[in-house]
Amino acid sequence: MKLQKIVAAGQSLLGIVNSATTFKPSRAPAIPLAVKSPYMNTWLEVGSRGNGELAGNWPAPQPGDVAGTTGAVTGWAGLIKVDGTVYTWMGAPAVDGNFPQNVVQNSVEYTSQSSIFTSTAGKVNLKVTFTSPVTPTDFQRQSVIGTYLKVEVSSNDGATHNVQVYADTSAEWVSIHNTDVAEWSFSDLNGVLSHASWRQVQSEFNADYPDDAAHWGKWYWSTGSDSSVTYQSGGHQTVRRNFIQNGKLPSTQDNKFRAIDDDYPVFGFAQDLGSVDRPVNILYTIVHAQSNAVTFLGAQGQVSVPSLWTSYFNSDAALVEFFYKDIGSISNAIDDKIQSDSIKAGGQNYATITTLSTRQALGAVQLAGTPTKPYLFLKEISSNGNSQTVDVLFPAIPIYLYLNPTLVKLVLDPLYENQESGHWPHTYAIHDLGTNYPRVVGHPDGNAEEMPVEECGNMIIATLAYYQKTQDTSYLQAHYNIMKQWTGYLIQDSLIPAHQLSTDDFQGPLENQTNLAIKGIIAIGAMGKIAETVGQQDDARNFTAIAKDYVGKWVDLAMTMDGGLPHTNLAYQDPKSHGIFSLLFVSLPTSRGVLFDWCNADMIWYPGLLYNIYADKLLNLNIVPAPIFQQQSDFYPTVAQKYGVPLDTRNMVTKSDWEIWTAAVANGPTKDFIIGKIATWLAETPTNRAFTDLYDTTNGDFPGNKFIARPVVGGHFALLAL
Repeated sequence: MKLQKIVAAGQSLLGIVNSATTFKPSRAPAIPLAVKSPYMNTWLEVGSRGNGELAGNWPAPQPGDVAGTTGAVTGWAGLIKVDGTVYTWMGAPAVDGNFPQNVVQNSVEYTSQSSIFTSTAGKVNLKVTFTSPVTPTDFQRQSVIGTYLKVEVSSNDGATHNVQVYADTSAEWVSIHNTDVAEWSFSDLNGVLSHASWRQVQSEFNADYPDDAAHWGKWYWSTGSDSSVTYQSGGHQTVRRNFIQNGKLPSTQDNKFRAIDDDYPVFGFAQDLGSVDRPVNILYTIVHAQSNAVTFLGAQGQVSVPSLWTSYFNSDAALVEFFYKDIGSISNAIDDKIQSDSIKAGGQNYATITTLSTRQALGAVQLAGTPTKPYLFLKEISSNGNSQTVDVLFPAIPIYLYLNPTLVKLVLDPLYENQESGHWPHTYAIHDLGTNYPRVVGHPDGNAEEMPVEECGNMIIATLAYYQKTQDTSYLQAHYNIMKQWTGYLIQDSLIPAHQLSTDDFQGPLENQTNLAIKGIIAIGAMGKIAETVGQQDDARNFTAIAKDYVGKWVDLAMTMDGGLPHTNLAYQDPKSHGIFSLLFVSLPTSRGVLFDWCNADMIWYPGLLYNIYADKLLNLNIVPAPIFQQQSDFYPTVAQKYGVPLDTRNMVTKSDWEIWTAAVANGPTKDFIIGKIATWLAETPTNRAFTDLYDTTNGDFPGNKFIARPVVGGHFALLAL
């Protein structure tokens, strides 16, 4: 085992718990550092280690691969020399078997777009801020896959101190496979110094093998050019030793390109700040540049779709320079808005959840195409590598509706284009546009995971939600025919759904699902609104009448008094018979894996979360009878566990996105109750990965090593989308 890996494996021993660290607004299971795209998704893992210290722990990609099992790190190290004494402020770098002492961390704070660490290194204070900008209405800036790292150094005793600061990235950013060969270069252009690194054998669109890391494009690690800055590329011990011994680097390049784990090449900068008595700032940036974003099967056949940033910048160098010098455009306005709006909608507990969710939700998508024909491509992340998964983008749409409804259109467009171009042979809506992102090539053979009611309902509901926020009637007209086709399918199969999967496919398929049925019925009602909007009055009357008829029958089929309070069941039951259907599930495979093998018969099952009725409120349809909302609100607290309300009685797991959807349409006390449970889970969960949406409500853990860093946390904005 190479030294870098020894360090990574032993870092939890080195990061001594600092009980003085305070967390604001909460001790999250992981803190976002550079989170801007499916491939720039680096976090500081916190939960199971318990300390949340930037010094002594390696940042890690979320996840390292589809299974999340490689143990990959994104080598990112920081050192500071104060009056001759060296401290570590980021990562766990070792030189000659010795680890510089860690700074004393005082606090960790996260906002929607920034994570801020404050610490003490002897007689100076450090404030380290990671900012992945959130600019949802400015597509030029949002298209840049980049993160700012700002280091502020100040004296803490009123005296002057001699200070040098060092920071590097390693070739581990290039690939999660450490036997891959890396190359690198250095440039000094227009006042910006940059180390570029890349995989020697570029594999565009991950053609060689699929995983959750990019095998093409270049990474740029940059800082400002002035006389105080020195640089070096080379083996990790060599470069870091030079700084520790000399407080500077020799400004040389190592030209021996090699495997990542061959002496772990790093790319360092050192700044000599001289005598420091007042705050001094250093700015770094990291940028990921891929000329092409995805390969897409659409109206023009299978084509390469460029990253949207290529429409604004004619080279990687121009992109990097713009981003570095654009720091002045970054403000706290979006942080303040999300914080303020969230508190008004659901209190501080709710703001704790939404602020942690923002970068994660937007970090699973990438803008591509051109300004006249942009797309928003989505990677499911961790539960599998699917592209444009409909039942993943659907729970995420509240954040798009809140930040910029046009994003809903851009994420739906590839799905419409693929299916309307004849690349999907079925009459129901497709589940996803490809097994392995970024190959957004659909399933022309028709062999995809089947969730017919789920995905038809999702597409229609999301489309009407987009229209209601934008009044873009042309979008409804353009896709009317295929939505009418899907509605026909829902009329056949949504009132009494056949044995099939819903979005909660990890629970296995089931027939007559109450929650799935109401989604289909709401979608039929939504199609009535769509038809009315585009002047199809006969269709409007027909679809509206069917929806109203179906919902009345649904109430009779779905409601029970089991347990003393009226509520809906997981699946329809006949109260005159022996309860509910006898079902046997043994190792039922889905694209997201088999998490539970179980057998249950002759029992009454309830859906803990009737989350699909949220769409009725979102679209203002008023199809679902008002008493249903109140009855469910009264029922949820009676079945809640320590960390939340289970999805249903098949097991004790829940999903935080659906919990928030449920809370958004619950009465005030139940809304606060559910939100409070999730906030408690965030502060106490033993998990140390990015915000998992699936977890056990009894112990706060999550099953398997999946459901990490997924975009569905955009659903946490459900209150704000209303």
